[in-house]
Amino acid sequence: MNKLSTETGFREAVQSDAVTVAVFKTTWCPDCHYIEPFMPDLEEKYKGKISFFEVDRDELPDICSELNILGIPSFVAFRGGQELIRFVSKLRKTREEIEQFLDRAVQVAESLPKA
Repeated sequence: MNKLSTETGFREAVQSDAVTVAVFKTTWCPDCHYIEPFMPDLEEKYKGKISFFEVDRDELPDICSELNILGIPSFVAFRGGQELIRFVSKLRKTREEIEQFLDRAVQVAESLPKA
């Protein structure tokens, strides 16, 4: 998963015409480490449908404040610079819950007209 460490990089990534999912994490978050083993499999499963990138909440606090990212890990889907949906909860996220979110992100994007 590509890691974005600049505000400019983040803004460019979310402008894509394809669905992009930002995964907001930190190095000290145990729930963020919990998802690491299966995220490469999910990236492969959704290849061609979703592009993934990682944002360290501590490195880009202004972006996180702008997007109201409070809990981590948080998943936010974008297309064409617009937020489609997000998956945020205070509970640990399972692989199945993340897959449901990703499926829904694809459905939402397919239901909207292309820019």
